[in-house]
Amino acid sequence: MNERHKSSNPELNTTLPMIIYALYLANLMIPFTALVGVIMAYVNKSDEYDFLQSHYQFQIRTFWIGLLYLIIGGILTIILIGWIVLFFYVVWLIIRCVKGFKYLSNQQPIPNPTSWMFS
Repeated sequence: MNERHKSSNPELNTTLPMIIYALYLANLMIPFTALVGVIMAYVNKSDEYDFLQSHYQFQIRTFWIGLLYLIIGGILTIILIGWIVLFFYVVWLIIRCVKGFKYLSNQQPIPNPTSWMFS
């Protein structure tokens, strides 16, 4: 088996994907940190082990889907339902990042990185 494809490598550095999840969560308080995170995910998405590639794909989709939810929620605040959409976005983002942290700390791939919900 090629060393690059092993998912149980104790020396594997998962710091960068952890930082990206943290940047996404920080974006709830500090604007534009998610933009930094998605750029980091794009830059590193093909350079890592297979299981990390699923995390980068999940992180990239989290950014774009989240941006869509934010735009829709922002537009719909005019008729008040947007506040529900924005609240859903916050809960959705927290759950996705916590699940990402969990799988990453266990050195496991995201089961369904293309999911629109929680993986």
